[in-house]
Formats: sequence, structure tokens, C-alpha cells
Amino acid sequence: MLYHLYQWLQSEGLKIPGIGIFQFITFRSMMAILLSLFITLVYGKRIILFLQKKQVGESVRDLGLQGEEQKKGTPTMGGFIILLGILIPTLLFANLDKVYIKLLLLSTVWLGLVGFVDDYLKLRAKRLSQEQGIPYKKGDKDGLAGWFKVLGQVGLGVIISVTLLFNDNVKVMREYKGNNKPEKATVVKFQGGERYFVKANEPVTTIPFIKNHEFNYARLLPASLRQYGWVVYMLAIIFIVTAVSNGANITDGLDGLATGVSAIIGVCLALFAYASGNLIFADYLNIMYIPNLGEVSIFIAAMIGACIGFLWYNTFPAQVFMGDTGSLALGGIIASLAIMVRKELLIPIFCAVFLVENLSVIIQVSYFKYTKKKFGEGRRVFLMSPLHHHFQKKGYHESKIAVRFWIITILFVVFAVMSLKMR
Repeated sequence: MLYHLYQWLQSEGLKIPGIGIFQFITFRSMMAILLSLFITLVYGKRIILFLQKKQVGESVRDLGLQGEEQKKGTPTMGGFIILLGILIPTLLFANLDKVYIKLLLLSTVWLGLVGFVDDYLKLRAKRLSQEQGIPYKKGDKDGLAGWFKVLGQVGLGVIISVTLLFNDNVKVMREYKGNNKPEKATVVKFQGGERYFVKANEPVTTIPFIKNHEFNYARLLPASLRQYGWVVYMLAIIFIVTAVSNGANITDGLDGLATGVSAIIGVCLALFAYASGNLIFADYLNIMYIPNLGEVSIFIAAMIGACIGFLWYNTFPAQVFMGDTGSLALGGIIASLAIMVRKELLIPIFCAVFLVENLSVIIQVSYFKYTKKKFGEGRRVFLMSPLHHHFQKKGYHESKIAVRFWIITILFVVFAVMSLKMR
């Protein structure tokens, strides 16, 4: 809104000393991260006190884990703090006319609402059991049905894929050689040569470790069916949004774990957005140049600030949990950003922690069912899943597990960034 006020003042010819600094994305990004930190640190405490007053406490299952008794009653639904830290700075400092900003705001609110409804239903089930004098067991027919969560994730995936495929304001710059020049392309002269803008109605993305660095989803189909490549693209995007949001949700099981990992991934996505949105860097790295991507850095800055600010209250011992309100939203945001910068095939690398947490659950459940059917007794691969609980069972303190997962994420983020030049 402040950016649009600046634009209006410029159009009216009104000159206010110093206001011209709003034209710079770097300044607005710094303001976004500072405001986000202020909101989460200052108003975050007030929200925690409000949640405590309303007795919005977490119910912890008896899993035999160290320190779980101390977590009982800790306020949940703290994801509101993260959402406010993201939404308010973005609304104030970003250009809201950009399609990427609209998509990111939608992703944040969409999955944030899904997570909020889930948290609210769990809280209501807990209160009803207390009023009726029935022992409450977390996960016992409370919260949203699993299919409803998936429906929300699928819906967001459809919206993102359709927008990136068919919106006229979404363009990807690709280099064509020889006579294979696209029709109705926007020509840009750069360093003695030309590049061509083409609409993103081709399902293209960046693929790591390949010299051309470009992959078209239509190649997965036979030549006679490649005009339906957009269908494959939509299915891939739906799967990615669902997998990453669930991965963030599963990872949110230790104090500060999901928050810290998400902040580090945010830095990675900021680098990708800057490289893809800058013609010089995109040309140097031989990756797709995506116009109008610069404003995304403001949103990412707000996200990083919100995660760091929330981490102030979420580190061990946590004063608040983000709940599904925050974890589903963060996962959806990370997936949406990766898809917009055309780096979704790098997700298994920089989101390695989310991936491993997801896989640990799948492996544990699958192996248990298989062995129970074959031997009549279920067996386990891990002491407990998700993976962070396995290490808890081995006697590691949750702070040590969280910090080591952060370090692992940093290593994989560095490797993901390096992959742009590793061919």
C-alpha cells in the first residue's frame, strides 16, 4: 500500500523528499524484514498471552518422549504470528499488481485457513471431551479429515499451475538459436545479442546438473501427445504443493525445528528469485530469466523475518507452537515460491529435511503393515517416526536435533545453489 501511495504521488507530480527510495526493491525488502521482525517479536508476545488467556493449549500424546509433559498446555495456533509477519509487510511494501505477489498472498491465506480450521476443530474436540468428562486423546477423530486437507492442497496446486500456464503477465525468457524463433515474442537486446520472451504456456522448469538447465514436462509424453504437457505439469504441481506442505507439517514436531528449517529455505529461495529475476545473473548461470520476479524478494524477506521472529518464542522451551495454521502455510509458501522461480525439481535437495521426514513416516507405516501381514506381527524400521522422534528415542535432546537439522539444511541449500553451475 505504501508502494502504491508512492506511485500515486509520482503520477500526481508531488515531490516529497526521500520518498523516491520506495522505487528500490532492496530498500523495500529490508523494510519488510524489519517490520516482520517487529511484528513477530513485539506483537507476537501479545498474541501468546491472548492464546494463554483463551486456554488455546496443546494436547500432547503420551509417547514416552523426554520433556513431553512440560509441553502440555503450551499455546498452539501461533502460526497467526507468522502469517501476520508475512502478510502485513507484503501488503505495505510490495507491488500488489504483480501476479506473483497475488499468488503468494493467496497461498499464504489459503493454507493458513485450512490449518486454522484444523487447529480449531482439535481445540473444540478437546474442550468438549473435558466438559463431558471423557479422557481426550489427540488425533482421535478430531481436526479436519485428511481428505479435506488434501483437497485444500490440491485446490491451491490447481490455481498455481493454471495461473503460471495461462496468465498473460507470466513470462519466461528463453534463448532461441538459428531460425527457431517463436512468433509474437518480445525481443530484448542484451550484450550484442537477443533474447526472446515467451509466455509460460509451455510447462518448462529448471533441471539441475544438466547443461541446458531446462526441462519441458511435455517430454514425459509421447510425441503425439505433447500438446497435453500442461496436464502433466498440473499434476506435478499438485503433487509438489501437497508433499511440501505435508512435509513442513510433519517436521513441526520439535521446538524450533520447522521454523528454523523454513527460514533457511527462505534464504535459498531468495537467491533463486534474485538470480532468475536478474538478466545478467540469469545469462551468466544459463537459467531462465523470469521478468517481474523482483517483487517476490519482498515477500521472501517478510517470510524470513517472520520465521526468525517466531523462533524467538518457539525455541526450546517453546512458549508457543505454530500448529497447522503455520506449518501448512509455510509448506505451501515454500512450494509456491519454488514453482514460481522454476526450481521445483530442486526441492528434494533444499527441502531434504522435509523429504526425509515424509519418507520416514511412509517407510515406517509401510514396513509395519507389510511385516504384520507376512509375520503376524508389525515391525519397525525406526524407533519412532517421524525421524526427529527416532533421535529423541535414542536419547538426543530436542535442541540438539533441531540445530543439527538446521545445519543439514544449510549444507543442502548450499549444494542446491551450487547445482546451478554444476553440469
